Amino acid sequence: MYTKTESFRWDRRKAHTNAVKHGIRFEEAALAFDDPYALVLDALEHSTHEIRQWLIGDSGFDVLVVVFTPRPPGFGVRIISARRAGRREKRGYEESKRV
Repeated sequence: MYTKTESFRWDRRKAHTNAVKHGIRFEEAALAFDDPYALVLDALEHSTHEIRQWLIGDSGFDVLVVVFTPRPPGFGVRIISARRAGRREKRGYEESKRV
């Protein structure tokens, strides 16, 4: 899993577009990586040139879905997009916390 020591990177223009479209800043999205109950899933359908993963976790403000690309050790995580989790995603996240 990812730790608080991970560094996060993103494209500034993409971060601005994401904040306008989804109302989620990437700085908030990075907080979801600290959630010990966060789920990480492979995003195979979107991984054509690089490994992409989804993280469903609580940022402390809301449950978010964060699409990201893991980087080699020392290079952190590149956040691609973030949005509030939908009803099904929240339910799956809450159910996984009970296990």
